[in-house]
Amino acid sequence: MYRQGDILIVPVAEDAVPASVRALPPTARDGRGRMVLALGEATGHAHALTAPGELRRDPNPLAPDHLWLPSGGRLVHEEHAAISLPKGWYRVIRQREYVPGAVRVVAD
Repeated sequence: MYRQGDILIVPVAEDAVPASVRALPPTARDGRGRMVLALGEATGHAHALTAPGELRRDPNPLAPDHLWLPSGGRLVHEEHAAISLPKGWYRVIRQREYVPGAVRVVAD
């Protein structure tokens, strides 16, 4: 497992990727060509990869994303040490918090 701030990245087998997740279009990369796993609402900092790959998102906003890195990649963030990820499939889990009456993804 890998953790960078409020992001947890867990290696998974390809057959563990749910059928409900959909690949985001290549245009979903940011202006610098990065695949952004989570964007900081307060700072604009991002947990991002510049590697080739595919990010798949579930229609449920609290469900984890899934990431395919055919050649591996390097996860970077302005306030955290970079993490090298080997090739493979990953579940990307954002930290959640409870507020009265709801559960929501933590705002960075």
